Amino acid sequence: MLTIEDLHVNIGDKEVLRGIDLEINDGETFILFGPNGSGKTSLLMTLMGFSGYEVTRGKITFQGRDITNAPMYERARLGMGMSFQRPPTIHGLRTRHLVQMCSRKGHVNADLLAEIVNMGDFLDRDINAGFSGGEIKRSELLQLMAQQPDLVLFDEPESGVDMENMQLVGKVARDVLDGKFSVAPDLSLKERKERVKTSGLIITHTGYILDYVNADRGQVLYQGHLCCEGRPRDILDHIREHGYQECVRCMN
Repeated sequence: MLTIEDLHVNIGDKEVLRGIDLEINDGETFILFGPNGSGKTSLLMTLMGFSGYEVTRGKITFQGRDITNAPMYERARLGMGMSFQRPPTIHGLRTRHLVQMCSRKGHVNADLLAEIVNMGDFLDRDINAGFSGGEIKRSELLQLMAQQPDLVLFDEPESGVDMENMQLVGKVARDVLDGKFSVAPDLSLKERKERVKTSGLIITHTGYILDYVNADRGQVLYQGHLCCEGRPRDILDHIREHGYQECVRCMN
């Protein structure tokens, strides 16, 4: 699904990613731990094609296609989606209209999808205008449910979410990764059940998302380097006991 080879990235004159090598297979969920400022969000923004993140060396391949220099809209059309940690407020654009525009596979029933994440009362409000942290996360999930990406990038899904909203956010994130939101009208129940899971790359500081999502593999990103590959739960337990500094020793 995704291959990253020797990726080096600068923001201005500062190198923020230093030789990232990573593969994510079809239907696989990969979780990336790291302290604040380690380069986690920079990696996702680079993968999604945001301006300001200059690839100075390396290659990004998505579904067999080199997208290293592809524009953001092309990556989205190919099937890459992202849930942002701090998405912007967009005045003048209703949530309903954005959800409808997100669909890659024809018409989407925004009202039906909104019920799943308790966003029915927000569809005719401007994007994220006056939304709480939990409401913003639910709005992001609503857009992903409509888009049905083949690879979804989650940027700190726990950030700014209280415990009540976390349960819903975690469950729906799991359902998105399980591919449960196909809206193709000609898809039978049997085909829905057999649908290949969505691939996922989740970055987290706290690891709370693991209470809801079953990640297959994990690594730590520290000071722009990847290290400490292993089972996500084992990595999280180690971080909680010893902190991220121990990963520097492991890396060296």
